[in-house]
Amino acid sequence: MNHTAPLSASSPRRARGAVPLGLAFLAVLGVAGALFFLRRPLMMSAPACLAGRWHGCFDTFNGVVLMTLVTLPLAVLVAGGLAWRRRAAGVPSAWRLSLAEVGMVHGTVPFVWLTMMPGGGAGVVPARVSLVPLLDLVTMGSLGIVGNLLVFAALGFFAPMRWAALASVPRILALGAGCSALVEIAQYVLRLDRVSSVDDVLVNATGAVLAGLASRRWWRTES
Repeated sequence: MNHTAPLSASSPRRARGAVPLGLAFLAVLGVAGALFFLRRPLMMSAPACLAGRWHGCFDTFNGVVLMTLVTLPLAVLVAGGLAWRRRAAGVPSAWRLSLAEVGMVHGTVPFVWLTMMPGGGAGVVPARVSLVPLLDLVTMGSLGIVGNLLVFAALGFFAPMRWAALASVPRILALGAGCSALVEIAQYVLRLDRVSSVDDVLVNATGAVLAGLASRRWWRTES
């Protein structure tokens, strides 16, 4: 009598079920950590955001981060709806694909929005560029470094889960660096009163790679 067949048949189902559970656990930890460390500055922008005012909410770092956290349940519902449609259509790995797509958008757009926020001299002061590696890094500060690491972290985390073609460290690095370079070029062309720096590209790409390594066990291995 063969007792191994039922066990081997159920293993893939358990493995597939562990993907959304593991991602949900990481998301809860990330949100809880962000709320703990940012609770005081986030509350400073809460009145403006709750009142629906643009100034004081969507034009500030605290306000954008707060709204990103507030809309997280909506992002989860969207991911659930996409997963439900995919499962109904018989698409394999429905949850992983749906979480990856929503996670990339929800975790990347707010940070890109922040980097494209114009300074006080936008359109007036000349565009500035810094092409010497590590020159700006020493003046960036710990908060600036952490912020730059997070800009494309969600993209690096979820992209290799969505597309097998991106499931490698060099390709995640290229993706993060390419997207960051586009943002820096846009800042320069639009004269947003920001410095288009090669160090921003380096730190953005590093953040994407580190986040990608954190999701390595869930990378998509086939097209």
